[in-house]
Formats: sequence, structure tokens, C-alpha cells
Amino acid sequence: MNNSEIDDYLTRYAATLTTFDSKAAADLWATPGMIIDARFAGVLNDRESMAQGLEQSYPLYRELGLASVSYERLDTQNLTDAIKLVQVRWLFNDADGNQLTDSTAYYIVRRDNDGLHACVCVQTDDAEKLQTLAAERGIDLAKFTKS
Repeated sequence: MNNSEIDDYLTRYAATLTTFDSKAAADLWATPGMIIDARFAGVLNDRESMAQGLEQSYPLYRELGLASVSYERLDTQNLTDAIKLVQVRWLFNDADGNQLTDSTAYYIVRRDNDGLHACVCVQTDDAEKLQTLAAERGIDLAKFTKS
């Protein structure tokens, strides 16, 4: 696995986020997949659950004005020949191409028989940055959380 393969993977992942295609995004994950941040840790055992989880965030992203997602790969560490730790800065833009916010995450990515898949994602600052953006835009996050 080289940086070109990782960039291709991240480009495809960014495209699924831009188009709000939860199924295609879930297909880029290994099963099970784990997401962890300062307040939450969860394991999703199948891609259907992953897609459903992603879809729950889409109304908020739309209200925030998200129109496209791109990335900067900040670092790649070789853990094994088939497993890499990848640090990514996601860039979230509006319809005019202006940056709304960014977010940094670490992914453990593994090469499987059918390509690269994320196994683990550690989010470092996305919740705080989304809260800040929502506050700047006068959006009440409470209406986007489950009761």
C-alpha cells in the first residue's frame, strides 16, 4: 500500500461525503468498524448500520451549508505491509467553495482482497468544530439529536 493508493481511497471517501452517499461511504469501511472521539466510542458491525449512522448526520450537514468535502493527508505511518495509520485533515466547503470548517482524524486503514478499508477512526476535533460552526450560523444542534 503506497501513498497513491491511500490518496485514491481518501478521494473516493471525500466524494461519498460530498454526495451524501451513505452506502458508498459504508462500503469503504471494514466490518466491524469503530469510531471513537472524546465522548463516544462505537462499533458498527455491518455496513447497513454504518450507512444509517451516516444518514443521521446529513440533515445537519445540509443545514450548515456543506456542499463539498476535500482532504489533506497529513501523515502516514506503516504499521504493517497491509495496515497504515493515516492522519487526515478534512476540509468542508460551502457551495461557493468557501471553507466552512475542517476536522482532523486518524484512520487505521487495511488492504483487503477488494481494496482499502477503514477499520478505526479516531476523531480529534470534529464535534467541537461543528458546534462552533452551528453557533456561528445560529443553528440549534438540539433539533438534530435523538431524544
